[in-house]
Amino acid sequence: MTRRGNRGIISGAVPAEVERLKRVLLSLPELGLRTGWLRDLLANQAIAEQASLLNGLCEDSERGEPQAREAMLVVALVFAAQGECEHLEQLRQFAEIRHLLSLGRLLRKAPPLSVRPPPEPPIPDYGTGRELTVGERKSLARTPNRRAFEKLLRDPHPLVLRQLLGNPRLTENDVLRLAARRPARREVLESIAQHGHWLARTRVRMAVLLNPGTPAAMSMPLLAVCNRNELQDVLQNTDSSSVLRNAALELLERLPPLGESFEVMQ
Repeated sequence: MTRRGNRGIISGAVPAEVERLKRVLLSLPELGLRTGWLRDLLANQAIAEQASLLNGLCEDSERGEPQAREAMLVVALVFAAQGECEHLEQLRQFAEIRHLLSLGRLLRKAPPLSVRPPPEPPIPDYGTGRELTVGERKSLARTPNRRAFEKLLRDPHPLVLRQLLGNPRLTENDVLRLAARRPARREVLESIAQHGHWLARTRVRMAVLLNPGTPAAMSMPLLAVCNRNELQDVLQNTDSSSVLRNAALELLERLPPLGESFEVMQ
């Protein structure tokens, strides 16, 4: 890290450290390994080191550097799954104090959602003549038979939903329906974020991002991996918060018009 006298870290990470971060992340063959490695790295670094390193990666990504943009997907998934927490607030405060603008954009705070949370939907009728227990519904969500999926997708219990999201027979279209549902239920979006392989899918990620009920702690990191067309979609979505649209405009102004695209690892 860059140091000057006794003032400590005053600028972003040394480019070699950012390059190492990209190299290690992209050398891992699976998305789950990438997010796991990044979580371990952040857990063992001081906030100052994390902030400088992540800001350097954000700057490279905003310039349209392909490897940085692919690595940013991993960062976005980790923070979206983490949600609002003390760790996020510490990084946000450090970014503000040290004027780390790119990291600050990634973690930008928005006013709390003013909409009243929707009432919890009723437990679906699974056709057994009685209300199934949570354990029975979780067991049903694990089965490879899709016969009960329509009901399971409407089940209000987050443990049932998380079990279903891990079912190999679930399709992207199923998850897309959950992500786009209005009014949004926070626990549904959080469950999707906990399954990074679904949130890595472009259609699912954009459905979450464009849903006005998505918390800023989830939507802001996802914004960082949008291409120009996706940023335009956010700008044109009148349901999005002004904070999200302003951040999308800032990113659009920084992203090169002919930036290379990258394939998201599924």
